[in-house]
Amino acid sequence: MLFLLSATSLCMGCSSSEENTLAIDFSADSATIIIRNIDQAGLLRLKNSAAPDSVLNNLISVLQTPSERDTSIMEALVPGTILTGDTEIVFKPDSPFVKGRDYLVITHMNIRFGDAEKIAKSKLSFTVKPLQKLLTR
Repeated sequence: MLFLLSATSLCMGCSSSEENTLAIDFSADSATIIIRNIDQAGLLRLKNSAAPDSVLNNLISVLQTPSERDTSIMEALVPGTILTGDTEIVFKPDSPFVKGRDYLVITHMNIRFGDAEKIAKSKLSFTVKPLQKLLTR
């Protein structure tokens, strides 16, 4: 009985839906990267943390990466500022994004150890795998 109660509460805490899928894209003018569909409770905790800037820098990274078009580019961290809004997080680079280059966004936002299906199949992960999205400017 205790196992059933624990599994039920774990399932409710790790449920996944399309609403939890992050949307990571360039802004309309490609000057910033916008992350939307962030878990509201997590975003509120992030805003109220003692050092939100350092926490954000650990949760979101943007890398310039080599591409098939230009392999001479070295993978490098893109310096910039991360700003939190009411429903989104915005990454503003110190230097403008270069047209034609690839940028890899790595984030731990909305990441969970497992969803209800993985719990039922006993396929929970023991590590948190970040979400990665490749954007081409």
